Amino acid sequence: MSTPAMQSSWVTAAPSSDVEPTPVKLQRVALVIQYLGTHFHGWQRQPQQRTVQEEIENALQSVLGYSVTLHGAGRTDAGVHAAAQVAHFDAPAIVPTHRWADILNHRLSSDIVVRASAAVDSNWHARFSALWRRYRYSLYTDKRPNLFVRPFSWHYYQAPLNEGLMQEALTPMIGRHHLAAFHRAGSSRPHSWVEVQTAKCSRDGAFIHIELQASGFLYGMMRLLVGLLVQVGRGLRSPAEFTELWISERRDQVRYAAPPHGLCLLRVGYPDFPFPTELWFDTQPKFVLPTVDELRFEHLLG
Repeated sequence: MSTPAMQSSWVTAAPSSDVEPTPVKLQRVALVIQYLGTHFHGWQRQPQQRTVQEEIENALQSVLGYSVTLHGAGRTDAGVHAAAQVAHFDAPAIVPTHRWADILNHRLSSDIVVRASAAVDSNWHARFSALWRRYRYSLYTDKRPNLFVRPFSWHYYQAPLNEGLMQEALTPMIGRHHLAAFHRAGSSRPHSWVEVQTAKCSRDGAFIHIELQASGFLYGMMRLLVGLLVQVGRGLRSPAEFTELWISERRDQVRYAAPPHGLCLLRVGYPDFPFPTELWFDTQPKFVLPTVDELRFEHLLG
């Protein structure tokens, strides 16, 4: 069957030989999506690769009988997770928009879930209407491995990390800057300007969490940034050196990217979002493990 023109809010139902075509009104549907990136080659559809966009588009086609394009708020790399990715598509208004979450979840694999679906205005766009995106990178610093945190954190035990120095290095990034030092080759983006709104590094026991919120993210930006920031945490570079590297656009000095499984697209911000806060705000839980002192106290209590 032919693909409907998604730029229009109306499509024409296929006519029989003696019946006039019937216009069908389209409704734009927004989705909040979670996925485990472990077995995906990223968000964007690619030939011969398993991607999140393709799996959801295939599920939509199985319902509608024709292909539609799913537009995402951002593209995550292979192996990167999403706690609240946002996307939209256009579909006939005969299906109640709140039903699409259940309809799709019955057709999707276990490593994708649609948290909710809702109607949005026809000019609303998951990517272009977004004001910011927020990513979290998680490091696990205990010397002993832990199978249950391995899929969602970088087990970095080679040397102690000073989160205070890491925060000191991050703070000057707040504002609008040219971050070509953290821009991987292969991107179609014509420039490297980014408005960083929040840059935080904090420790929770054995875990260090790095969160950046920005108007947009460059291709590979978070993983390259974390790779360099870990050198600051180890004392191999000073916060001032970190700042000088990205200000002077020394891409040649940013050699190591943090592994993808520690990174998660945490949430996306819009001026008018049709979903309640509990569906999209901080839906990736932070791991909390007891300290040695807490374990000893519990043991004493029996």
